[in-house]
Amino acid sequence: MAGCLSVVATPIGCLEDITLRALRVLNDADLILAEDTRRTRALCTRHGIRTPLRSLHAHTREEKIETLVRELASGAHFALVSDAGTPLVSDPGAHLVARAAEAGVVVESIPGPSAVMAALSVAGLPASRFHFEGFLPRSQRHRTDALQRIAQSPTTTVVFESPFRIHGTLSELRQILGPERRVVLCRELTKLHEQTLRGTVDEVQEALSDPVKGEITMVIEGDRGGPSDPSDEGIDVEALIADWRRDGLTAKEMTQRLQHQVGWKRNRAYRAVLEALKGEPEC
Repeated sequence: MAGCLSVVATPIGCLEDITLRALRVLNDADLILAEDTRRTRALCTRHGIRTPLRSLHAHTREEKIETLVRELASGAHFALVSDAGTPLVSDPGAHLVARAAEAGVVVESIPGPSAVMAALSVAGLPASRFHFEGFLPRSQRHRTDALQRIAQSPTTTVVFESPFRIHGTLSELRQILGPERRVVLCRELTKLHEQTLRGTVDEVQEALSDPVKGEITMVIEGDRGGPSDPSDEGIDVEALIADWRRDGLTAKEMTQRLQHQVGWKRNRAYRAVLEALKGEPEC
């Protein structure tokens, strides 16, 4: 009987941010495959987990992965974790997951912390649709291409960045996105010195210390100056507004909801509300 590979999300900072299911799976597994066994050992020690650890990182040899797949196919239960957060989001491990699935092994997700979702949840920018860029390229040409893509995208974008490059990245964003685009910079999420900076690129850069320490997740506002996103044409605004009217919302509050939940500019949202209400302006 084939075994099971559990893909387990672990804390991105505070070691208390782990689910009861994740603790049970890490305890019950035959082996924990970790990107950095030293970091994972600290988590295991904190929660009294004595499961053996074995390293699995971006440079793991193919022969080792094949051995792991054979063990899984023979009935073993392994837990896969990254340094922090949800595995395979800018972390190694995708090849093992693909090979295990091909071999008939059950691959299950044990969901939990994610720096991407944590940053989006506090950003205050539209998040019904977003793009995850991961770490920006180091090559200047590819980096500029990526930033220009982000500048033209109508959806919110999430990126990871090194503290050593963040001031340079903000300067590049200022040049490519312009001075008014909003960004939210989250540093050391869930850790002791957690910091969230919101504002224009200039405002965030001015408020950010130099040198910068800690891990950074940045949320970048989408382009609201260009043509509307064709994907929002199917939105039933009248139904939304009817629901909101039953909840007692004012025209101003409904306009704000269209801005934040759908990502429309204020004028467009306000016109849609007025058209649906067929009434006089209230905001």
